[in-house]
Amino acid sequence: METLLYLPVKAFLERAGYTVKGEIGGCDVVGLSEGDPPLVVICELKLVFNLELILQAVDRAALSDEVWIAARISAKGKGRESDRRYRDLCRRLGIGMLGVSDRGEVQVLVSSASPMPRSNPKRRTRLVREHVKRRGDPALGGSTKVPIMTAYRQQALACALALANGPLRPRDLKHASPTAGRMLLDNHYGWFERIDKGVYGLSQAGRDAVASITQAD
Repeated sequence: METLLYLPVKAFLERAGYTVKGEIGGCDVVGLSEGDPPLVVICELKLVFNLELILQAVDRAALSDEVWIAARISAKGKGRESDRRYRDLCRRLGIGMLGVSDRGEVQVLVSSASPMPRSNPKRRTRLVREHVKRRGDPALGGSTKVPIMTAYRQQALACALALANGPLRPRDLKHASPTAGRMLLDNHYGWFERIDKGVYGLSQAGRDAVASITQAD
């Protein structure tokens, strides 16, 4: 699974000075440097190097200052990482290549040069905003078929946990989310229900969500 590559790649980028989080804006790995505006580095993960991985990296180049691809190094040395044409293509596109061994060691196969200009500032801004708002790093990069713990979902769960003790008004939930009022009104996950004018409680779905959190803990 791609998630097995996440922690070694995260550690590699953290040593380079980035704050790294997984699964943000559809990107497997996103790192931000200190500074305003921050430098953005994105890495896409696959079990093997293939064309799809390069195509993903080309798309991510519109959001980042630096883009990498990472995959396992073939045990027999016959993977794409040993194909000079594949490495040359990455060099021409400015895409860095990271090889991850079975022991979790990360090797730079091709350095990232980033010759392509940033062309989608709106997507980049959304990516940075989500990275900054997300508490901690709750999602392993490369995750599939599981709900991604976005900043919005984190805040909704915080509101649900507070409401588990009884109905509250939106102003009482500001500590959980600065936009608690809008979140209760939108009720994106179906966790909340209006008890009285300006007073909200948990639906059965909300109680189930809270129960799943406490069981996980």
